[in-house]
Amino acid sequence: MAGFWRMREDGIDVFVRLTPRASSDAVGGVERTANGRSHITARVRAVPEKGAANAALEKLVASFMGVSRSSVSVASGGTSRLKTVRIGGDPRELEAQAEKFAPPR
Repeated sequence: MAGFWRMREDGIDVFVRLTPRASSDAVGGVERTANGRSHITARVRAVPEKGAANAALEKLVASFMGVSRSSVSVASGGTSRLKTVRIGGDPRELEAQAEKFAPPR
């Protein structure tokens, strides 16, 4: 495990650092905070008002992971840049998909 997701019985949680008001929507690479916690970076064009940036993040992650939009939700960090995004589905399949976030070794 690369440290930026956590397996659950009903899916996985992915740790994300979100930058709203970006020039484009994109998923970046894996970064590590000063305390050693790993997360992926994501940028969305939406503004952080009335949940618009969170909704854009959910749509971006769903597209990147190849899952339906309804299976993705911001589980924590709704008003923070550091978020936990919950993705429902088969944990093993989602774990394989999450490997796409990790840089090539």
